Amino acid sequence: MAKNLLIVESPAKAKTIEKILGSDYEVKSCYGHIRDLAKEDMGIDMKDHYKPKYIVSDDKQKVVKELKALAKKSTDVWLATDEDREGEAISWHLCEVLGLDPYQTKRIVFHEITKPAIQKAVSNPRFVNMDLVNAQQARRILDRIVGFELSPVLWRKMSMRNNLSAGRVQSVAVRLIVERERDINHFTPTSSFKVEAFFSAEDLNKKKVTFKADGQDRIKLAADAETYLEKCKGATYTVKDVQVKPAKKSPSAPFTTSTLQQEASRKLGYSVSKTMLLAQKLYENGHITYMRTDSVNLSDTALESAREAITTQYGEKYHQQRVFKNKNESAQEAHEAIRPTNMSVTAAGDADTSRLYELIWKRTMASQMADAQLERTIAKIGISSQPEPLTATGEVLRFDGFLKVYTEGKDDEDEGEEADGMLPPLTAGQVLDMQRMQATERFTRPQPRYTEASLVKKLEELGIGRPSTYAPTISTIQQRGYVEKRDKEGTKREYLVLSLKNDAIEKIKESENSGAEKNKIFPTDLGMVVTDFLKEHFNKVMDYDFTANIEAEFDRIAEGNQEWSKMIDDFYHPFHERVTDTIENAARAKGEHELGVDPETGKPVVARLGRFGPMVQIGSADSEEKPRFAKLRTNQSIETITLEEAMELFRLPRNLGQFEDLDVIVNIGRFGPYAQHNSLFYSLKKEMDPYTVGMDEVAPLIVEKRKAKAESEIKVFEKEKIRILKGPYGPYIKQGLRNYKIPKEKTENPASLTIEEVKAIIEEVKANPPKKTARKKKK
Repeated sequence: MAKNLLIVESPAKAKTIEKILGSDYEVKSCYGHIRDLAKEDMGIDMKDHYKPKYIVSDDKQKVVKELKALAKKSTDVWLATDEDREGEAISWHLCEVLGLDPYQTKRIVFHEITKPAIQKAVSNPRFVNMDLVNAQQARRILDRIVGFELSPVLWRKMSMRNNLSAGRVQSVAVRLIVERERDINHFTPTSSFKVEAFFSAEDLNKKKVTFKADGQDRIKLAADAETYLEKCKGATYTVKDVQVKPAKKSPSAPFTTSTLQQEASRKLGYSVSKTMLLAQKLYENGHITYMRTDSVNLSDTALESAREAITTQYGEKYHQQRVFKNKNESAQEAHEAIRPTNMSVTAAGDADTSRLYELIWKRTMASQMADAQLERTIAKIGISSQPEPLTATGEVLRFDGFLKVYTEGKDDEDEGEEADGMLPPLTAGQVLDMQRMQATERFTRPQPRYTEASLVKKLEELGIGRPSTYAPTISTIQQRGYVEKRDKEGTKREYLVLSLKNDAIEKIKESENSGAEKNKIFPTDLGMVVTDFLKEHFNKVMDYDFTANIEAEFDRIAEGNQEWSKMIDDFYHPFHERVTDTIENAARAKGEHELGVDPETGKPVVARLGRFGPMVQIGSADSEEKPRFAKLRTNQSIETITLEEAMELFRLPRNLGQFEDLDVIVNIGRFGPYAQHNSLFYSLKKEMDPYTVGMDEVAPLIVEKRKAKAESEIKVFEKEKIRILKGPYGPYIKQGLRNYKIPKEKTENPASLTIEEVKAIIEEVKANPPKKTARKKKK
């Protein structure tokens, strides 16, 4: 039996550390948090300084029992959970549950799982830092209070469904997405004309090359653009001035949690949660430093390792040591940036994991490499008939520096003009041959919708959340149905090109695909309605600055500069009063948008949220005649749908005509689009639009599904409407919508079962329903 018991969070981490420490240490995993707040009474004693009531979850009872037994047999217990606040809290919970003194039990932390780092940590143990624990507790308790008090308000005041929830950070994140969507919906593009001229000149090899020069200002009207080109007919084009300036590009800092999430999204297409899952694997297997950090610092060891790798692979001139400073003064717990533990290792793990590791390796290497040296040329080209010159710019890479290894990605909102190419040699006074000039109509664009990467960037800019919260926040708002990640098809838009060539102007109409977006975050109608309600009644909780200030208060608690229960107290009393007032006095949120009047009946047409999602309603519940309802189509919204689009939805149900002398009716039901034929229902395929699908598609579908159904039928009792069917797990009985398992001894020849035997099986299952197997929670 080993004298030392060392406890970590994950089994993978345990295996790696056990190999390093040897037989004197038994390394065991607690599989993350072992305790959480009880559900009963919020899990908080509101009358005793918000004292938390923790319980060990059912799925952790076995783990706790094993750890207790091992702790009793061990001479020393070491706590080696992660170095952030969550990890510190887990260590404290282990002390509480295992009967250890947090002020005496050895606590070790390390940035990386390597032999030197682990041995150094074991040589320098500390005790549990209760300031960090209290900061984590304060976050957990505050978030529990907000969730438990706000969610029931939504259940009472919104008629959609009872699984609505609100959260301190998640609701603010949804607000960002909702406001961006509304900005886009209300945006009106304006057009202007960009002037570009294409010239011919000789390069260094006396070969004719073409280069481009741009007009200084956009021209607002097509008529003015045409006038501009008219004045350029027969003009002379002369180089007025040429400036050649040195320029440089510097590398970005090594990765923090948020910049890694952003770059993995841009370059690899990884979701935030996938990035963190892969980074966790890399860390636990000893390949990278700790992956939840907001520090850009690199240790002296890392700097030296990078220097050796750079000089060995690329030469001394490519190395330039840099020390990066955090812009965010409250960067918590002086972690290191995310970097490889061994710079000589260039690949690690399976394909997806290796791609992420390579990204981290390249970014770390680039951060310690020399600047890229450029030469930028700016030429002013005068037009004899115009007061303003054209500008041609060129850029030449003289020394690639860090660009040899890495180029940072960009978000949609960061993208500018295309990179300038190389200009031919130009001299002042040189007369140029203008081959063609054009004025192209261009439209202003709204800010793009958020990707996961740009949303993380925005949350970090606003100071909302911390490295450990970005991924769960984005996952939660998608799971709750407040936002969705999807593509948007563009629409065809025409634009005008005026072209001057050989002193003749030609007008050309061209088209482009406008507004197409891929893998972006869209708010759902539910997300918009919930956001509006919370903004109206809980404006302080939804305020960006207020949410950021709460994060700053958690930081002060972690630093030992604020008492956590007082911070909760200052928040709770005004918040609780607002909750009480809203429940008693606020009107129910309907999320209704009046669209107009039905031309046929004169009844009002309203788009709103119903129990099963967004819909359109003709008439009101107060009138004698029952209202008519239609479900919105995919990608339609109650905010943007027009009266014409709404009336189109009432074309359902559609009668496609007759098949086998019986009508085929297409409609949308609770479970999606379907076709009805001979009193039977057939779900339409995903690609079939119920508003446009024809008999030529539906008839084969009916035949196909009927055949599949017949093949699955073993025996049918028509009178009792009971069927014995083939299933993937064996034969079963179906009565109405319910299925009944056939006992194993009767499955060999199910066709021989009589109606009496079948009824007996049904009654037996009803009397003794099978126990549902509880799903294991994810670690």
